[in-house]
Amino acid sequence: MKKKIGLFFGTFNPIHIGHLVIANHMVEFSDLDEVWFVITPQSPFKAKKTLLDNHHRYQLVYEAVKHYPKLRPSDIEFNLPQPNYTVHTLVHINEKYKGKYDFSLIMGEDNLKGFHKWKNYEVILENHDIYVYPRISDGKIESRFEGHQRIHRVDAPIMEISSTFIRSQIKLKKNIRPLLTEAVWDYIDHMNFYG
Repeated sequence: MKKKIGLFFGTFNPIHIGHLVIANHMVEFSDLDEVWFVITPQSPFKAKKTLLDNHHRYQLVYEAVKHYPKLRPSDIEFNLPQPNYTVHTLVHINEKYKGKYDFSLIMGEDNLKGFHKWKNYEVILENHDIYVYPRISDGKIESRFEGHQRIHRVDAPIMEISSTFIRSQIKLKKNIRPLLTEAVWDYIDHMNFYG
């Protein structure tokens, strides 16, 4: 039986306890065996100016998950052409691991609402399961995705914490340490990031 890997894509700029709670919930309360945090070098939808360098964000994810054996960081997208699309990453990761794993996507409900705009979303859905966690957001999920056999809703806690908020509050010298793991906070503080 192939191991089921959930791919949790994001810039993780920085990774916070909301990301960890969701990933850990997915791996403990669904049929996923592991969750890999796929650190995105540059999203087609995000400006790059506020992003920490790839290796620093990889290190932050590594620090956050090092005590969770079912969670791990992945730099699979770092060497792919930019801007990159999820469909290309999935092709690449399947080729790299040559059928060793069964890869699924993890996404928030807000992303599912815009999923029909993703490049080659039909190909993704044909070949990969999608695990959806709840998010508070506007808009509707397209009817073609409701009850789809490849889309699995996981009743994870709703986490309304954002990396944008964390960055802005660090800049304002607010104490946001409870929103980060100790190791992540120490790394950010030591490197004087987001200040």
